[in-house]
Amino acid sequence: MPAKTRSRRLARDAAPPGVASSIDAFRRILRALRLAERRTQAEAGLSAAQLFVLHALDDGNETSLSELAERTMTDRSSVAAVVDRLLDARLVVRGVSRVDRRRAAIVLTAAGRGVLARAPEPPTVLLMAAVGSLGPAQRAALATGLTALAAAMGVDDEPAGMLFDDVRATTARGASP
Repeated sequence: MPAKTRSRRLARDAAPPGVASSIDAFRRILRALRLAERRTQAEAGLSAAQLFVLHALDDGNETSLSELAERTMTDRSSVAAVVDRLLDARLVVRGVSRVDRRRAAIVLTAAGRGVLARAPEPPTVLLMAAVGSLGPAQRAALATGLTALAAAMGVDDEPAGMLFDDVRATTARGASP
C-alpha cells in the first residue's frame, strides 16, 4: 500500500467516532451546493447570492434593505453589496417607498422577473428547505452542533455573509471580503 494511502487510512481510522461520517456528510452537502451554484451561474448568468436576493424579492412588493436582510437571514451590508450588483445589472431598482416616503425601497424589474422565471432554485433555498424538513429536535441539534463547530474552528465571531457571494466583486468595490 502506498505511504500516502496508508497515512490517509490511518488518519481516518484514528479519528474519534463520528468524525469520518461528519466529514463525509459535509463533503456531500458542499458538493451538492457547489453543483447547484454552477448550474445557477450557467442558467441564470448570476451568482447564487444574486439569485437568492432576487428570489427573496419575488413577492411583488417593495422591500427595504433591512427587510431584505431579514428575508435572506444575513446582515444589511452583505445584502446591500449584492443589491448593488443587481442594480448595476438592472435586475432591481431602488426608489422611494410608496408606503413611507422616508424609506428606500427595492423592487424587481421586468428583467429581474425574467431571470427568475428561467433560473433554477437558488442553492441557499435548497439548503433552507432541507434544514426546514428536519424535525424540531434535529434542527436544534444541528444548530447547536454547527455553532459549536464554528467556535471550535475559531470562526464563530466572523461575519456570516451570504452563501456564494462573489468575494471578488465585493473586494473590487472596496469592501472587505
